[in-house]
Amino acid sequence: MKWIDKGLSIEIYPPPEFNFKECLVFLGRSEQEVMHLIKDGYLYKLVKVNGEVVLLKIGSTSHSIQVEFPMSTPSISTLEKVVSYIWEWFDLDQALGDFYEVASKDMILKQIAPKYYGLRIICIPDLFEALTWAIIGQQINLTFAYTLKKRFVEQFGESFTIEGDTFWLFPEFKKIASIEVDDLRKLQFTVRKAEYIIGVAKAMTSGELSKEILLQKQDYQHIQKSLMSIRGIGAWTADYVMMKCLHYPSAFPIADVGLHHALMLQLGIERKPTIEEIREMSMNWEGWQAYATFYLWRSLYE
Repeated sequence: MKWIDKGLSIEIYPPPEFNFKECLVFLGRSEQEVMHLIKDGYLYKLVKVNGEVVLLKIGSTSHSIQVEFPMSTPSISTLEKVVSYIWEWFDLDQALGDFYEVASKDMILKQIAPKYYGLRIICIPDLFEALTWAIIGQQINLTFAYTLKKRFVEQFGESFTIEGDTFWLFPEFKKIASIEVDDLRKLQFTVRKAEYIIGVAKAMTSGELSKEILLQKQDYQHIQKSLMSIRGIGAWTADYVMMKCLHYPSAFPIADVGLHHALMLQLGIERKPTIEEIREMSMNWEGWQAYATFYLWRSLYE
């Protein structure tokens, strides 16, 4: 991680294959989003680091990411964590050269990879947020998923209002572990989803589930199996979380509706491809299925 402290701001130097504007397109895909705000080309994000609440105002130049702090300038130890958070959020540890090499030889990806060059998987560094968002999104359309997330965050999260804009922190799992299913039913969650989310919160509160525990398993199959042993987490949810939170470029949510829709459009076909057909198409994507999926999702926002 390369960065410098400039006193009132910091400058982060991402790898060459990074396009901030492309990342903003993905981050700006829903008007309902409450976890960040895009305004005048800047990305605002509220984070809690070392117990300190920090508002980030993120912009970019041709070679760096600029971060200002509209609330107050954090301490040095907090700044280091802020850099780590941004580095992880934009998946900047991933060297994308090999992905572009793979894409250049693939019938589907070679059309879209150059178009979105520098786009990175926009991650969800917090495991509880990643799992909750994946569970919320099960078997409903994206618009309603965003509505549910907004209600959930506004009901149980912390917020700060600055110059008329309100910024939110995602609810903490300890808080959600202590609520009842009915508290979520009132927000239009199904009984099942409410039980799953509270179950995850309880497992994290008791210490049996954490990002560190999952990452210790290292092996893809082991992590997937551990996630799928949690009630409410099937293969799609496990792969989504491995892709967006645990940084596995080979994670592949093959049953994803958005992925199927994007493939239909790219292939110019009238029906959704079958799982078997997708498996066959994706043989060229070995090791980079998560990035192939993410770029295909991006193609839906044309």
